[in-house]
Amino acid sequence: MGKWVFGVFAAIKWFRLSWMRLTGKSEADLHVERVVYGRAWSDFCDRLKSAGAALVYPGAPVDAFQQAEGIRYLTRLTRAALEAYIEYGDTAFPELRRMVHETVKLGADNPDNFYQNAQISGSYEYRITGKRNSIDYIGFFTQNGVYGQPGGMAPCGVIESKDLIVEADGSFEIILSKSRKGTNWLKIEDATSLLIVRQTFLDRQNEVPAALKIENLNGKKVPDPLTAEKIDRGLETAALFIAGAPFLFAKWANGFKKHSNRLPQFSPEVSNAAGGDASIIYYHSYWTLQEDEALVIKFMAPDCDTWNFQLNNYWMESLDYRYFPVCINKHTAVAEEDGSIKIIVSKINPGVLNWIDTCNHTEGTMCLRWYRLRNGAQPVEPECSVTKIAYLL
Repeated sequence: MGKWVFGVFAAIKWFRLSWMRLTGKSEADLHVERVVYGRAWSDFCDRLKSAGAALVYPGAPVDAFQQAEGIRYLTRLTRAALEAYIEYGDTAFPELRRMVHETVKLGADNPDNFYQNAQISGSYEYRITGKRNSIDYIGFFTQNGVYGQPGGMAPCGVIESKDLIVEADGSFEIILSKSRKGTNWLKIEDATSLLIVRQTFLDRQNEVPAALKIENLNGKKVPDPLTAEKIDRGLETAALFIAGAPFLFAKWANGFKKHSNRLPQFSPEVSNAAGGDASIIYYHSYWTLQEDEALVIKFMAPDCDTWNFQLNNYWMESLDYRYFPVCINKHTAVAEEDGSIKIIVSKINPGVLNWIDTCNHTEGTMCLRWYRLRNGAQPVEPECSVTKIAYLL
């Protein structure tokens, strides 16, 4: 079904180009006509409607609770896409914003992360300035391509905490350009479209995220007036994101059911194409439990910077970490006497350490991460088993 959606978008583009060749009109002329005669808006609405097909993707849950979550998920993506590609879509004047946060969730978003994104272009050079502050980890990533589009999000440049040169007062500067420039250099290419900043808490209560600002180095002080082309292209990109991303993650969730209640390693190639962090080893999977059952996850963590585990719903949205214990990491977990970790996932709290709340769900997706393995350590697949909650009391 995802191929069908992309096929429709490709067909629309083909007809547009054919029409231009027949009429001798330019791309700019076509955008003006589409905006003036309402075609840009009506096409966006038609494509927005097609996003609903993700709700009936093979294997999707059909009960009212999870379908309601699915509809809320699409509204969240719509809000995020319009903000990203219309309000803040001018790559000449980018702004670092939290596109994914407590009420916009996507692709097993990490509750330990403070995400920031900015729409950028390989046509410009940029400068990021900021204060490092105390958050445990910060990483800057440039990506080529568009979420949900064939080819996905290809990694381009990266600077992580260990490579970032910071002044004595905690300030730093990063130059984004095609050739190496400045003390800290972040690579971009012609196809670069997105800057992602991942800041990861170990102790969310006490760490302070970095304060960041991005500016275009082309010297212009104010944006150009809005054009028909900008609004038409912005709506088209937003629609592609809203329709494409849910298909991608519905396909993932359905595939995870093949190894329900286990946590095998996820393909790094597939993860990277979706904008994942190449320095993290992911274990995505599916979980399903009866109300009187618990999933027990045991492991001896390999030597790594940190690790975390989180629970998501079917749509790969992290569960509500503002109010419920749905995520645990190297700092918050309590280890067994031998140093191993045991995590308990269940609807009812059996009164044990390292409990993860299913938040009234009986199924969904889950994710374990090893961050930056050290000293030649190898990835470890956790031991998983399902037991009756009564046996844990």
